[in-house]
Amino acid sequence: MATSTLICETPQWKDLHGHVEDIKKTHLRDLMQDSDRCKSMITEFDGIILDYSRQRVLPATVEKLFKLAEVACLKQKIDRMYNGEKINCTENRSVLHIALRAARDKVIESDGKNVVPDVWHVLDKIKEFSERIRSGSWVGATGKALTDVVAVGIGGSFLGPLFVHTALQTDPEAAECAKGRQLRFLANVDPIDVARSIAGLNPETTLVVVVSKTFTTAETMLNARTLREWISGALGSQAVSKHMVAVSTNLALVEKFGIDPANAFAFWDWVGGRYSVCSAVGVLPLSLQYGFSVVHKFLNGAASIDDHFHSTPFEKNIPVLLGLLSVWNVSFLGYPARAILPYSQALEKFAPHIQQVSMESNGKGVSIDGVPLPFETGEIDFGEPGTNGQHSFYQLIHQGRVIPCDFIGVMRSQQPIYLKGEVVSNHDELMSNFFAQPDALAYGKVAEQLLNEKVPDHLIPHKTFPGNRPSLSLLLPSLNAYNVGQLLAIYEHRIAVEGFVWGINSFDQWGVELGKSLASQVRKQLHLSRTKAEPVEGFNFSTTTLLTRYLEAETGVRSDQSQLPKL
Repeated sequence: MATSTLICETPQWKDLHGHVEDIKKTHLRDLMQDSDRCKSMITEFDGIILDYSRQRVLPATVEKLFKLAEVACLKQKIDRMYNGEKINCTENRSVLHIALRAARDKVIESDGKNVVPDVWHVLDKIKEFSERIRSGSWVGATGKALTDVVAVGIGGSFLGPLFVHTALQTDPEAAECAKGRQLRFLANVDPIDVARSIAGLNPETTLVVVVSKTFTTAETMLNARTLREWISGALGSQAVSKHMVAVSTNLALVEKFGIDPANAFAFWDWVGGRYSVCSAVGVLPLSLQYGFSVVHKFLNGAASIDDHFHSTPFEKNIPVLLGLLSVWNVSFLGYPARAILPYSQALEKFAPHIQQVSMESNGKGVSIDGVPLPFETGEIDFGEPGTNGQHSFYQLIHQGRVIPCDFIGVMRSQQPIYLKGEVVSNHDELMSNFFAQPDALAYGKVAEQLLNEKVPDHLIPHKTFPGNRPSLSLLLPSLNAYNVGQLLAIYEHRIAVEGFVWGINSFDQWGVELGKSLASQVRKQLHLSRTKAEPVEGFNFSTTTLLTRYLEAETGVRSDQSQLPKL
């Protein structure tokens, strides 16, 4: 397909649009009676089972989606990514987060250079440094071991590492390795987040990891300066180099800040922020908490999916199937949202991370060639662990808007509990809902059933469930570091598949720039108004009114004061 041709102009796209009329004549309660169809829509890799039989698709639909993938040059685009070609054309960059978890002997090139040795140079440095911190051979300014870590970063420098940390906290192996240690994250520039991140911590035992590729990210650097003040105020300015390290490539600014450049850990332009959890961005704080050996298992899990994605035929390729089904739901069935529903509390931060990866990647309005798109791309992602979500927003999912759902389950709990006299274990109780909810969404409940149950006539409309609501189930064998890495990579590649088919650039994020630019103008106005009593000028009436009222409020802090939270 020529790059100038929009995917929606192809016969394969138009064929799928026509096929929607066939799907409208079906109901999932009928489709689920076809055992052969269901069998064809269950696939497995490395103990992970994907069941997409409750999607509103026929076998013919899946074949048509494969034909769409072919005309979209999906296989070639995947190969181009793995070959290090600069598929992020608006920033002239390769897209090689796969290299971050590649085996030491792999060859993955960017600009004609194998980048894997550089990756492993940083990984080896992280391993050595984290072992020094964890063993107590590196101590703070007062000679005490550094047992507490605060990672300062925002966006991809925060959400991904937080997801992995939360998932590993209750894994028995990881929890054993983390005994006596704390890992916290500081992302929001809101001073409340600062207060929470250092509450109860002692500067003498705290190591701060500042994550900013350029060391210029406004929110991150203000938070970093705030924690530098916290450390130097308690221990003296000379303590900064013992209590702060950096993940950055700007060694000049790192040194100017007061951090020893030898304690800066690199990552590269071919790593997008939202895809950076497998770089020093995530590996350093996670290794400090859990030890490098646990984190290496996480990287290996992601690498297993990288190989599966690159080498497996599309018919059995989990990320490809997931990506094509998302394209079907968004662009053909007209479902704009997706609910990510992990039936594991350990995955409570998974949906927020995927929300960023997905919506920042695929929330685009033009093709990769800059042509405005006449169709919608991207999904509105949200989610909550089961069964909490069932008592929150499932009402809407069952009887309100149609929202395709991803149900994620785990065969073996990280923390099994069996109570004598109970019918099932706690984990079985949880998983009973995991297995029941997809069928409830698919089958629904009709008036005839309610009449047989002697439901009063006036309540029948209220208790009727239309069903025919699509979902898929992803069942993991367990939730150790390896499985967490697999889950991350499945969704990363799924999102890339969507973008490749839609013909957009899933690896830039120009949409975040305008708000930041306007915020810099507001920042200048606030400074002038607070220091020189200058009136608010240059904004529209609404913004001027709100800014003026904001400035009139008493903050209790003068512009020439430094004041840290008092807890």
